[in-house]
Amino acid sequence: KVSIIGPSGSGKTTVLRMLMTLETINDGVIWVEGEPLTHMEKNGKLVPADLAHIRRVRAKIGMVFQSFNLFPHMTALQNCIEAPITVLGMKRAEAEARAAELLNMVGLSEKKDHYPSQLSGGQQQRVAIARACAMRPKIMLFDEVTSALDPELVGEVLQVIRQLGREHDLTMLMVTHQMGFAKEFSDRVCFFYQGKICEQGSPSELFGAPKNERTRQFLHAVLEAG
Repeated sequence: KVSIIGPSGSGKTTVLRMLMTLETINDGVIWVEGEPLTHMEKNGKLVPADLAHIRRVRAKIGMVFQSFNLFPHMTALQNCIEAPITVLGMKRAEAEARAAELLNMVGLSEKKDHYPSQLSGGQQQRVAIARACAMRPKIMLFDEVTSALDPELVGEVLQVIRQLGREHDLTMLMVTHQMGFAKEFSDRVCFFYQGKICEQGSPSELFGAPKNERTRQFLHAVLEAG
């Protein structure tokens, strides 16, 4: 479980978008479970991959966005079954059973037939988490998933993420401004500044004794602001 922190414009979201191939990398190779994401091996060399390879490797990654991005014309249940049926070829009955299980996990089984417009922001974000989990990813990306929520709704979403971390064997990368949650939840914290990892370490190292001056300035400003 890795939390990515840093000031606005430091490249935090861009890193997640690159992992989902929503941004094109200029150099280097991204490896996912021992496989290059946007490249493939040919005659002992790495060459740009075809779309089928990218889709296959990318299917191991799920992402939850800041602004929920639910399909507005679909119910909570329909949002959760669309990708498994269309992309994975899952049978509808199996997809619906899986979706019902996930909506129950996020505490929204009674809202399965509600449309996004009938749900609060916190409920929409919990549906978005269930939808991402429906594809059975190995890696989950969370992009400031509480920043668009009213303060009183933040806790319900963070609780679902805690539960995911406890009960599922997932690699989790989370861009967040919730310093207390990052400190409690993470195995590792990365501080980004000007597009680079300025400092990284365990929560106790990074929050308790940061070595980089820019990290210290950022944490002081954020923690002072409460």
